[in-house]
Amino acid sequence: MANFSKSNVPQFSVDVYQNEYLPESGSEVNAIVTVTATGGGTIGSAITAPHLYSPGQGPAAAVAIMVDCSGSMDYPPIKMRNARDATAAAIDTLRDGVHFAVVGGTHVATEVYPGGGRLAVADATTRGHAKTALRKLSAGGGTAIGTWLRLADRLLSSVDVPIRHGILLTDGRNEHESPTDLKAALDACAGRFTCDARGVGTDWEVKEVTAIASALLGTADIVADPAALAADFTQMMETAMGKEVADVSLRLWTPVGTEIKFVKQVAPTVEELTGRRVDASPRAGDYPTGSWGDESRDYHVCVQVPPAGIGQEMLAARISLVIPQGGDGGAQSLGAPGLVRAVWTDDMSASTSLNPQVAHYTGQAELAQVIQQGLDLRKAGDFDGATAKLGRAVQLADASGNADTAKLLAKVVDVVDVATGTVRLKAKVAEADEMTLETRSTKTVRVKK
Repeated sequence: MANFSKSNVPQFSVDVYQNEYLPESGSEVNAIVTVTATGGGTIGSAITAPHLYSPGQGPAAAVAIMVDCSGSMDYPPIKMRNARDATAAAIDTLRDGVHFAVVGGTHVATEVYPGGGRLAVADATTRGHAKTALRKLSAGGGTAIGTWLRLADRLLSSVDVPIRHGILLTDGRNEHESPTDLKAALDACAGRFTCDARGVGTDWEVKEVTAIASALLGTADIVADPAALAADFTQMMETAMGKEVADVSLRLWTPVGTEIKFVKQVAPTVEELTGRRVDASPRAGDYPTGSWGDESRDYHVCVQVPPAGIGQEMLAARISLVIPQGGDGGAQSLGAPGLVRAVWTDDMSASTSLNPQVAHYTGQAELAQVIQQGLDLRKAGDFDGATAKLGRAVQLADASGNADTAKLLAKVVDVVDVATGTVRLKAKVAEADEMTLETRSTKTVRVKK
């Protein structure tokens, strides 16, 4: 384990789990990298990084809450009332000194509070004013989520703070702008702020909401019952207020002759990172991970190395955590790196043994994939194909101990035999149950100890 042990600095540790042994001429190296952030506090004099805690308080932060105010939020009217209550609960959870704004979203984006292209600074007075302003939130109009995100970006970028975060709530499909427009907005906002996205009710599009969270390195979920919004918003804001370090990247250095096949987050959710690489040097690339509080995440790294003979060994990759340092493109390392090795052996038992962490997360990634495929086939009317995919999902959920996903699957299929993945599609499935399974399909569990 490599620890970042400077006094009063958030500590990052990197643990690498792998079977480093390859057969003669073997060339694929897999490793699970566990990154853990703990602590926080003031930054030491030897370390200067604006992305870390200031003495005696949380890091400077800005938050924009984007609330769907389209006409459908009035059906039933309780939905809009619940959204106002949830936003008020989130405002109450803001830490003193945090910059914040509320955006009302329809086919256009409107500044609800404080207005004038500004952000307010949270204290008892501004929280009260903001909650009064929420009375202006009323339903009417269409849905163009890209405009909400662009306004949030303009507001959040108006202050010089390290942590910028959005919370977005929608109840409908993005029908008043093209998918291209939404994609362009997400591309423009990526790396500028993180965003949690929620769909309330069952009339929204899962793939739109999850795409927003994925692009902006946040979380996505369904709140099927509007009455549960306040609790969900409070928890999201508490998590946002717990972030200590912003703009953290996973940096992979590899020697000449190697190729990175993929990098993906595998816990707490599956998230593909391969295509997000930003070159840091000829042999190193950075993969964005967003903001961190006290938490742990797992990543699956797969590296293609040049085949070698028995007895040879090499460093296949060096993995570290970095944050931007200054305005010249430099970066500060958060602790010592983790090392991925390759050793060629003629011991068949060593070279064919699957590392438990690698095997577990390979199954978890497949689980997320087959659920998505199964639900898409079910919607397309291919019930045989859907049955096969969701049966495989039942197998994988059981094998990995993913009890939450197993329970969600049981609301969509009748399980005949878990071991063989034999299932029958249910004749009637509640829309909320199907959407919950789809939205949470990427949630994973850690390896059983």
